[in-house]
Amino acid sequence: MYSPTLKRSFDLLVTIPALLLLAPVLALVALLVRLKLGAPVLFCQQRPGLHGKPFTLYKFRTMTDARDAQGHLLPDAERLTNFGRFLRSSSLDELPELWNVIKGDMSLVGPRPLLLEYLPYYAERERARHNVRPGLTGLAQVSGRNTLSWDERLELDVQYVEQMSFVADVVILWKTCWKVIEREGVVIVPGEQLIPLNEYRKEEKSGRYDDSDYCIR
Repeated sequence: MYSPTLKRSFDLLVTIPALLLLAPVLALVALLVRLKLGAPVLFCQQRPGLHGKPFTLYKFRTMTDARDAQGHLLPDAERLTNFGRFLRSSSLDELPELWNVIKGDMSLVGPRPLLLEYLPYYAERERARHNVRPGLTGLAQVSGRNTLSWDERLELDVQYVEQMSFVADVVILWKTCWKVIEREGVVIVPGEQLIPLNEYRKEEKSGRYDDSDYCIR
């Protein structure tokens, strides 16, 4: 049986050596972010973790703080530099999340931590995605996420929770490594791939939506 204790032990057994091995890469990326984008180097945001409890997610910063004449931040696509696009396409911006795994906020494999504002919009079955720690990668991420609707993604998250196993985690990690190497399925500007879940569910409830509008086919 793949108990929470065994899963946590596996996370630490893999993550601690990986963090030590990648320390020079982390230091170099941090320096480049500081030089090219300025401070702060890290992007920090509250996300729902185990049982929906908020935690601080860490990523490398990928966007500038450019604002319009009224002082409002420009759209993500306009604040994302070529360097930021490279960090996202190579998944280097995700490396600080290894610290989240060490802290116990996240697991290597699990449903990706989404936004706190999405919590009221999950169906009853979909809330099961928070019965485990969120992951650096997950079943949805290795199952063609850019071609999946919100309903399909969240169903895969629940399926992972229901069928979680050590073998499944190893397979998902292996597939993730290949996708990172091939830079496959990386979302550079999320809003261009999928509208926010809260907007999707509001339109779904009103009957004004078409699946083809919400994902790349």
